[in-house]
Amino acid sequence: YRTVILRSQWDENSDMSQREALRTVTLAAISAAAFAVVVCAAVAIPLAVLSKDFNDKTAIIIEGVSKVVAAVCILGLSLKMPKFFGLYYSKNKVLKARKGGSDLEEDDHSHGLTKKSIRFNVAWNIWREVAECGVFLIPFFLTGDGIKAIPLSAVVGCITGGVICVGIYMANQRMKSTVGLTIFTVGLLLILSTGLFSGGLHKFEMAYGYTPIVWQLNGDFWSVDRLPMTIFKPFGYSDTRTVLQMVSFWAWLFFSLFLHYRKYKLCRIPPRDESITKDDESEKEAVVHARSQVTPQTTSTMEGDSNDENPTSRGDESV
Repeated sequence: YRTVILRSQWDENSDMSQREALRTVTLAAISAAAFAVVVCAAVAIPLAVLSKDFNDKTAIIIEGVSKVVAAVCILGLSLKMPKFFGLYYSKNKVLKARKGGSDLEEDDHSHGLTKKSIRFNVAWNIWREVAECGVFLIPFFLTGDGIKAIPLSAVVGCITGGVICVGIYMANQRMKSTVGLTIFTVGLLLILSTGLFSGGLHKFEMAYGYTPIVWQLNGDFWSVDRLPMTIFKPFGYSDTRTVLQMVSFWAWLFFSLFLHYRKYKLCRIPPRDESITKDDESEKEAVVHARSQVTPQTTSTMEGDSNDENPTSRGDESV
C-alpha cells in the first residue's frame, strides 16, 4: 500500500494528501495489530488460568473464514491497482461516458484511494495475520513447556519475513516502468488471493471432512509446516493436494483473470502513441467524408463560375 501511495499522482484537488494517506496506513496497521494482540491475550489468559483446551475445530473454521474474506478483499485491491498507478480510467467515469454524461479525456484528479478503503484493507489483513498467529500460539500457552519456543519462533519468522519484504521493496524500487510495477503488483496480489481462497476452503475440509487426495509430497523439505516451503503457504502451496484444493485454486484464478480482462477492455487508458494514431485516422476519415460530399453538379458549377470569370480564356479555346 505504501508503494502504491508513493507512486501515485497527488495534487491539490485530491481528497487527502500523500502524507495523510501514509499516516492512515501506519495507524491502521498499528491499531489492528494491537487489537489482535489484546483479543488473543483475552482468550489465552482465561484458558490458561482455567486450564481448559481451546476448541481446535472452532479455530480452524475462524481461520478459514478469515482467509476467504481476505482473498475477496485482495482480489478487489488487485483490480484497483491499475487505476492507482494511472493506467485505467475510473469505472464510474467510463459508465458516465457511455451514457453521454462526461468525457473520458477530461482531467481526473481522483487516484481511487480513500481513507475508508485504506483503513479497511490494511486493518483487516493485519488483524487477520496477527490474530492467526495468536490462535496458533494458544496451545503452546496452555502446555507451559511449549511457551519457551515462542521467542525463537518469533526471531526466525521476523528474519524470514524481513528478507521477503526487502526483496519485494527492491523489486518495486528497481522497476521504473509504471506498467512493469503494475503487472508485478497485480500478479503478486492475484497469486496471494488465489492461495488464500484455496487455503481457506481447505480449512473447511479439515473441520468437516476431506475430499479425495490427488497427490502428496513426502519428506521434511516439502512439508508445508517447515521452512523453506512454509513461506509459500499463503500463495497456495501445500504438500498434500485434495480435489477441493485443486478445483478452488484454478477456478478462483481463472475467475480473477476474467475480471481483470474485463476491466482492461473497459477502463484501459490508451498509450499516447496509440491515441495520436487514432486521432490521425479520425481526421483522415473526416477529410474523406468531406470530399465525398462534393457532388459532380457542384464541381461543374464551380467550373462554370471560373469560366465566367475568365472570358478571354474561353475565346482563346474557341479560336
